[in-house]
Amino acid sequence: MTTGRRIAALALLASSSIATAQQASRAASPDARAEATLKQMTPAEKISLIHGPMPSFLPAAKRPVGVPIGAGVIMGVPRLGIPNLTETDASLGVSNLNDLRKGDVATALPSGMALAATWDPEVARAGGAMIGSEARAKGFNVMLVGGVNLVRDPRAGRNFEYLGEDLLLAGTMVGAQIAGVQSNHIIGTIKHFAANAIETGRNVHTVDMDEAEMRESDLLAFQIGIETGDPHSVMCGYNRVNGAYACENAFLLNDVLRRDWGFKGFVMSDWGAVHSSEAILKGLDQQSGEQIDGKRWFSDLMVAAVADGRVPQGAVDTSVRRILRTMYASGVVDRPVTGGAAIDYGANGAVALRAAEDGIVLLRNEGGILPLAATARSIVVIGGHADIGVLSGGGSSQVRPVGGFALEERQKGAGTASFAKRSYGGTAPLAALKAVRPDAQISFVDGSDAAAAAAAAKAADVAIVFAEKWSTEAADQKDLSLDGNADALIAAVAAANPRTVVVLETGNPVAMPWRDRVPAILAAWFPGQRGGDAIARVLTGAVNPSGHLPVTFPASVAQLPNPVLPGSNVAPADAATRATYGLMAGTKSFAVTFPEGADAGYRWYAAKGLTPLYPFGHGLSYTSFRYDRLAASGGKALTVRFSVTNTGQRAGADVPQVYVTRPGRAKRLIGWGKPMLAPGETREVSVVADPRVIGDYDVKAQRWVVPAGIYGIEVGPSATETSLRARVKLAKQTLKP
Repeated sequence: MTTGRRIAALALLASSSIATAQQASRAASPDARAEATLKQMTPAEKISLIHGPMPSFLPAAKRPVGVPIGAGVIMGVPRLGIPNLTETDASLGVSNLNDLRKGDVATALPSGMALAATWDPEVARAGGAMIGSEARAKGFNVMLVGGVNLVRDPRAGRNFEYLGEDLLLAGTMVGAQIAGVQSNHIIGTIKHFAANAIETGRNVHTVDMDEAEMRESDLLAFQIGIETGDPHSVMCGYNRVNGAYACENAFLLNDVLRRDWGFKGFVMSDWGAVHSSEAILKGLDQQSGEQIDGKRWFSDLMVAAVADGRVPQGAVDTSVRRILRTMYASGVVDRPVTGGAAIDYGANGAVALRAAEDGIVLLRNEGGILPLAATARSIVVIGGHADIGVLSGGGSSQVRPVGGFALEERQKGAGTASFAKRSYGGTAPLAALKAVRPDAQISFVDGSDAAAAAAAAKAADVAIVFAEKWSTEAADQKDLSLDGNADALIAAVAAANPRTVVVLETGNPVAMPWRDRVPAILAAWFPGQRGGDAIARVLTGAVNPSGHLPVTFPASVAQLPNPVLPGSNVAPADAATRATYGLMAGTKSFAVTFPEGADAGYRWYAAKGLTPLYPFGHGLSYTSFRYDRLAASGGKALTVRFSVTNTGQRAGADVPQVYVTRPGRAKRLIGWGKPMLAPGETREVSVVADPRVIGDYDVKAQRWVVPAGIYGIEVGPSATETSLRARVKLAKQTLKP
């Protein structure tokens, strides 16, 4: 054999050996692979995996080469085959907020509130799979998805990102969304752990709540989401919980998350939520967006903390091991992202369209004014910039939609400058209506002059008013009123034309002083990329509305557990506090208490005997449904079965809901169905109760307990409407936390 052939043979043998070794390595468990890699790492390489910056905050010359500009980056270890972790916001699509390439766009899903209003985990899963695929195509392998903080106050600025007020609905939907995202072999998060319910003073306030109340509400929503979605990472929040910051709260991170729930992924901080190097001892593994914290707690300062013995090297190794294990388990290492892949925005837009259509809620339809009849030949569309697009929420979850924004307006008093843009994009309702109803004469009036709008409405067969209440991260809302002159505008238009339809584009429940003067109301939320098309298709009957409210609409702020928004009456923070706590401190430190405890949302209204404007679960259809044949069985497993029949003339989907009651406790949602039924069709719905949802948490025993006794069963189309009732006897059950 010649020397050249010998060298070639040796090279082939080496290549084969490497390939064989790689295959053997991949066959090992993520834990074994993580341990093997950890043993080969230098101290500096370990530190590199537990902190990272926001690339957009770095000078161009110092940005890592080849790293997409997103929310953040954690530098990998190339010599060991460990890639960078490239992070992007958020739950509603690939956010371009921090991307300096202004031309970059992504498919914008409807808001989280709209997704929750579908009551359909498959819609959430499909949306997650879609936005995860776009994240991967753009070079990101970590998506900061999965907001599941319960809606406790309808004025909170980030509620539009979240999935409603009920722990079972929110946990189920977020789990499906996360599973969809992670089907692309990228890391998804669940956030913001925990009790991160308001934006006011979010960096400084403490949420004080006893353990049983937290376990039975906010924490159970996270637990269900983690069990169903298996997120690879948990993001801890800004706020304090019972005095300790969420990102260095040993009870939350070590006791609940890891000891009780067995979570095997890693905990990353929210951007600006780290306050010490010692947080690593309390359960935090990674400092994200370190420039916002102001100090490199998990970088230079961590090296010093290890050197002087404040943090043992073993704590750093534990966090690195968790991160490595997650990277192997998720497929981030074995299926590296490259970026630059083609994206089918048309197909992805269809996913966003379905979500928007299924999430629109028909709140009111007196006299069957909707769907718009063929006899409605002249239609005037009023307000809401319906001629150019639909409204989106602001902040880190905002997505620059395909086609860009048609309008961006700077808002005063709305948090940080980067979040204070009121933006419109996606498909325009006016054009979509014209496309669906080419036989009608459809005009537009901007609504700035109520008298002119009323005159145009009087001359039309039907008037459609688009009304808004904008929401953004970093700022809560002062009340429940619509923005601008919308309430007066609707009242004037309704007085001029009794056939007035109101379309609400909001991130939260709103007050409706004009409700009884308007025959039809649609809640379209922030409807995303294809929002205009979805609204037009529902208005005209091309789509039968099937959305149901994931949140209660109160009659007034007086019905809320906290009529005065917590922190709104606290003096502003001084300059030193703002400098210490960084972004959006806003106010001095204060305590937040929730009088409703575990009974958030509809449970509060039921317990207090309050009648809301619209109840949780409410939603109308263009057809009608009947429930019958209820059968409920008890013992150690509560099972409920019943039939749903479409008694109308149109095909449509219904959302029958099952609630449980027992003496001394508010009613609780234990399940639902969403059958799509042809006229005259009947289907059976079956629900098996999660015992934790109907039980109590015994803090002393550290166990869930379902007391023995008689439980009431209610089946109906909302939390306040009951069509079927039964009673069952349950045996006592005790479960681990």
